[in-house]
Amino acid sequence: MPFVILQACCNDASCVDVCPVNCIHPTPDEPDFMKAEMLHIDPQTCIDCGACVEACPVEAIKAEEDLEPEEEPFIDLNSEYFELNPVGSGLLDNARPLWRKADFSRLRVAIVGSGPAAFYAATELLSCKGVTVNMFERLLTPYGLVRSGVAPDHPHTKAVADSFRLLERRKEFRLHLGVEVGTDVTHEELLATHHAVIYAVGALADRRLDIPGEDLPGSHTATEFVAWYNGHPDYADRVFDFSHDRAVVVGNGNVALDVARMLLSDPEALDRTDIADHALSALRESKIREVTVLGRRGVGQAGYTNPEMLALAHLPGVDLIVDASDVAADEVAQALYDSPETSSATKAKITYARAAAETEPAGQDKRLVLRYLVSPTQICGSDAVEAVELTRNTLRRDDRGTFTALPTGDTETIDTGLVLRAVGYRGRPVAGVPFDDARGVIPNAGGRVTADDGEPETGVYVTGWIKRGPSGVIGSNKKCATDTVDSLLHDYSTGKLTDPVAPAEDLDAIMLERAPDSLDFSGWTLIDKAEKAAGKARKRPRVKFVDRLSMLSAARGD
Repeated sequence: MPFVILQACCNDASCVDVCPVNCIHPTPDEPDFMKAEMLHIDPQTCIDCGACVEACPVEAIKAEEDLEPEEEPFIDLNSEYFELNPVGSGLLDNARPLWRKADFSRLRVAIVGSGPAAFYAATELLSCKGVTVNMFERLLTPYGLVRSGVAPDHPHTKAVADSFRLLERRKEFRLHLGVEVGTDVTHEELLATHHAVIYAVGALADRRLDIPGEDLPGSHTATEFVAWYNGHPDYADRVFDFSHDRAVVVGNGNVALDVARMLLSDPEALDRTDIADHALSALRESKIREVTVLGRRGVGQAGYTNPEMLALAHLPGVDLIVDASDVAADEVAQALYDSPETSSATKAKITYARAAAETEPAGQDKRLVLRYLVSPTQICGSDAVEAVELTRNTLRRDDRGTFTALPTGDTETIDTGLVLRAVGYRGRPVAGVPFDDARGVIPNAGGRVTADDGEPETGVYVTGWIKRGPSGVIGSNKKCATDTVDSLLHDYSTGKLTDPVAPAEDLDAIMLERAPDSLDFSGWTLIDKAEKAAGKARKRPRVKFVDRLSMLSAARGD
């Protein structure tokens, strides 16, 4: 009986590395890897060895015979991928370039950021002989969006952080928490004490709708809301109005679905997660009974992944409603579905949306409504949000195959008191580092940061969303980091990097003077243990500290 990859897939390809028959695709060496919403196991090639199950960091692989009823659609989702993407079988070739085997015992690298992209880069560097890595994080807690972005009801996805803890025991690795690059230490000081600096700072600024009323009270970015319910200390004091019966989410990517799901989930179920206490208390008092999610393009171009869509159909106490008129109006969807060039993931999106549109509501107490081919043109209200004005769209496809949503002139208005905008992210500039403001990324070629003239900046590298834009899932950062580290190591081995002009001890002196409250991995471990101990008493994974003083107190054993 073959194995099946499920919703929690993180795409880090640990399973690919151990598969003896090359049955898991796309692999990091295949063009579709960075664009894939998940990995797939070929049922015709799988030999049931179970090696992938042991390697998966998020427990996303099960034997077909062990699937729960709600997990069975993943059988077709896996097999259909291979119907459109036939591959041969054979042993994997994991050979590394010969220069990867060089002695890197003098190489010192600084990594800015502590999310998955940063940790994957550190892991890759430390797989080489002799490399020393210093990692810097502004917050007192590591792991970036794994801690503050992944929804509380997705604990398996958060489990990827467990693999990062292996670096705690490496003497060549030092974690500096509570250190802000640009304030406590400068870019120039990092370059002076290291051969290279890798920026893995994510893309946490929000794109705007640029419509009237966007900044009315009651209109928030999804980033604020997600960080608030995850206990991010910068957002713990935010206030959201849950006194109305409907909320509107603009955008239909995975973040939008997370937001909608959190607004409608049973608080008693959330009480078994690591949701922040202040968020749980507020959601217990929520009057919201319907969330409408707005997508400007059609069902085939929806930003969410199929696993997230499938999960909505099994949300307890919630009817999933897909507006049948939106699906009927999407003439492009049928053409895409009939085309042999359309990916299996896109065909699945169309299938699932149509099936939901044809399903009669069960009369649950709450509703999650997915709309397509609609865009907000105005957020209405005098002193706060009262409604959203929408326009219906039609799709135009250009010569490159890109779909553009064009307004038809047909409008409607939806009453609401809460709007959450989830229309994408962009990076923020880093002092002393080039920045492409139009794309919201640090300009680079193969991970090498480039100046205005296109030439690489010696010793400066980038990985993750700040490198490629906000795309992919957690595991996509592994391949991204590997490519960047390959560029860095090659540059070092060919003499293109400059030796540090200051000793490593200078960095310690800077930290002591400017960031005396900074923590290392042992400090985080004490915070982690304290949160889990508080959670154990309440039968929860953890109870998060949401302010700096509480974290410092736990780290000091107070």
